[in-house]
Amino acid sequence: MTNSTMLDTALGSLAGIPSFLAYFALAVVLLLVFIRLYTWVTPHDEFALIRANNPAAAIAFAGALVGFAWPLASAITNSMSLLDCAIWGAVALIVQVLTFLISSTALKQLPHRITQGELAAGIFSAGCSITVGMLNAACMTY
Repeated sequence: MTNSTMLDTALGSLAGIPSFLAYFALAVVLLLVFIRLYTWVTPHDEFALIRANNPAAAIAFAGALVGFAWPLASAITNSMSLLDCAIWGAVALIVQVLTFLISSTALKQLPHRITQGELAAGIFSAGCSITVGMLNAACMTY
């Protein structure tokens, strides 16, 4: 490879930085919105529980984050524009919040059990979030 070809390749790669920054910024904003909405919907205070070294809360919250990030990554990969990505990111957000609400009805007193530090409840919640996130991501290959 000649120096000219290497330079052209490097410049071509650098040309993608503005798009990278735009999509990354959008992803961070959507993640922050998700965190805010998720912590508002759940009746327990995830951050206080995590600061108090509650492993069930940490596992459940980490599962929710992964369950949201997975379809968000799919939306970024498959989107045709920032607006398209934002729309599908919002879909992922709604699906993930609904997952918590539905899993809370499936396992009675789920938030209370997480607050009490019951690992089984935290793992169940995380498993539901990640499973639905995987399915959500797979469905976003439009």
